[in-house]
Amino acid sequence: MKCPFCNQDNTRVVDSRPADDNTSIRRRRLCDECGKRFTTYEKVETIPLIVIKKDQTREQYDRRKIEDGVMRACYKRPIPIQKIREMLDGTEMEIFNREEKEIDSKIIGEIVMDRLKELDPVAYVRFASVYREFKDVNTFMDELKKVLE
Repeated sequence: MKCPFCNQDNTRVVDSRPADDNTSIRRRRLCDECGKRFTTYEKVETIPLIVIKKDQTREQYDRRKIEDGVMRACYKRPIPIQKIREMLDGTEMEIFNREEKEIDSKIIGEIVMDRLKELDPVAYVRFASVYREFKDVNTFMDELKKVLE
C-alpha cells in the first residue's frame, strides 16, 4: 500500500478491525518512511450479479432499487430505520448466498416480500400491490386476507 503523503511503498498495518458497516475491514497503517498514519478500508469484491427482469432484459444488481421500493413501502410506518437496514442486509445476504451469476427479479421480489411480511404487514401489502401489479380491489383484498390469516 502506497503512503498518500510521501508515495512510498513501505507501509504496515498497526490496527485492524471491522468497519461500522460490518461489510469491510478498517485498517490503520503507518508509513515506515515518513512516519505518518492513514486509514484504509478493504471490501470483498463480489462477482457481479445479473438480474433478469420481467421483460427478460438483464441488468446488474443494484441494492438501491430494492432499498427505494422498501422505503416507499415503509413510508410513514413506525419502523425504525435500523430495522429496515437489517431487513435489507438480510435480503441481500440471502440473494448473494444463492451463489448464482443470474437471478430472476421475481425471486428477489418474493424474498423482499417474505421479509417485509415479518417486518410490517402494511408495508408488505404496499410493496406487494406495486410488485404484483394488483389490477383491481378484489386482488388487493385477496392479498389482505392472506395477511390476516
